[in-house]
Amino acid sequence: MLKLDRLVNVLGGYGARLLSAPVSRQVELRSVVVHDPADPRPASGDVFLPVGVESADEAVRLARAARAVVVLVREGAPIGESVRDGGIAVLLVDPEVSWSQLFGVVYGLVLEGRETEAGRGPTDLFSFADTLAGELASPVTIEDQMSRVLAYSGSQQAADPVRLETILGRRVPDGMRRLLESKGVFAHLATSEEPLFVEPAPEHGLRGRMVVAVRAGRELLGSIWVECERPLTGTARTVLSDGARAVALHLLRSRVSADLERQVESDLVIQLMEGTADAPALVSRLGLPGGQFRVIALQAHIGEERHAAILLAFERATTGFGWSRPGRSALFGNTLYTVLPCGNDVTPARDWLAAIVNVLPRRVTVFAGVGGPAAPAQLAAGRQEADESLALRAARPGGGAQPVVYDESWDEILLQRLRAAASAGRTPARGPVADLTRHDAEHGTRYIETLRAWLEAQGELGDAAARLGVHPNTVRYRLRKMAAITTLRLDAPEKRLAMIIALAVDQGLS
Repeated sequence: MLKLDRLVNVLGGYGARLLSAPVSRQVELRSVVVHDPADPRPASGDVFLPVGVESADEAVRLARAARAVVVLVREGAPIGESVRDGGIAVLLVDPEVSWSQLFGVVYGLVLEGRETEAGRGPTDLFSFADTLAGELASPVTIEDQMSRVLAYSGSQQAADPVRLETILGRRVPDGMRRLLESKGVFAHLATSEEPLFVEPAPEHGLRGRMVVAVRAGRELLGSIWVECERPLTGTARTVLSDGARAVALHLLRSRVSADLERQVESDLVIQLMEGTADAPALVSRLGLPGGQFRVIALQAHIGEERHAAILLAFERATTGFGWSRPGRSALFGNTLYTVLPCGNDVTPARDWLAAIVNVLPRRVTVFAGVGGPAAPAQLAAGRQEADESLALRAARPGGGAQPVVYDESWDEILLQRLRAAASAGRTPARGPVADLTRHDAEHGTRYIETLRAWLEAQGELGDAAARLGVHPNTVRYRLRKMAAITTLRLDAPEKRLAMIIALAVDQGLS
């Protein structure tokens, strides 16, 4: 059920702000009422939209009469004491946002965006299934276009095995889908709005079914299934057809509500990752707790098709009501970004990624990078760390779905940055490493290999010789020849450090 706190947070993305809240922000909102000056009949509802009312005092008075919990008032309207002390919450809204837009947002959230244990979707779709089952005197199941169960009517005592398995598994069993497909049921649903009777198949545990498509224009949204021994006719058939149109409205409104919430969430997350002085306020609007966060950057591919599954990953990441999920997500370009409450312990980030991978089809390949712990104001830097970790993960062969975590791979990321600078011509073209590299290329010597072994051995000739598979005297000889070609200065710590870095960068570019 929607709470006042959530309504305030979502409308905050449209420029609304809470002026007063004498009631708890945890109070539940179940209904919306729009002021209609042409209708003298009394109206009541939890959220009051005073369309056409210019005075804030009058809006609050009307809202009190409607027994509302919260009223939306245009910013700029005169604010009197009765507005602040009216006993109901007052939300000031941006005058640039039209009443029709506000009505769409509020209606979608309050009436069609009610939270269920299964995630998004209107809770009264189950009630509708019960009502339809009562009118038809038969069990009813409502499914989406992928044969996943959206709602079903109550008592299952007389249900056949297929219905029970479908409800328990939350989708039509694969074997039954193949049987229905062979009977032409899905082809009929794809092209016709007329109800169809499916003959019983006792050997498969299937009694008779009457099914009708739920459609919006030409788009198939789902279907309604009625368990019955013979085709429905007359009034019962009309009731089923009317029910399909009613379910279509439910599903369309639920989709609008879901898309709206995703858009609001994405906009706020992108603002956070781009950097803003209002970061703590944005975190609050997103309903996230205080503390530190990590940015997760994710890309999803199917075979050789780059980013083919990123929309699917985004849908999975934002399934369920945002305020009941641990993180908040945005799709930016071909990358899914998620801001996750997560401090020094990276386990929650790994668990979140594992959960996403588990609900994606097996053919999807996921690459992910995880930024380091960041306060709200540091999330722009966290995004850069996540991007660089993702790039490092994409460059690694294999590795499954394991992400690159910035904390654990900062050294590789540092070298990756230096290699990027080198490839852009931003490193010195001359110096010991560059000079010896050219000499090796021109004369077939092994001076760079020798220098690297000596530095890795920290000057121990025996260790360096073992790494190279030569005698220590050979190493001494090569060092003397190298010193004649370029200025090594192996006795200077800062020179040795610079050469180690140059060698590491050069190794990554070669």
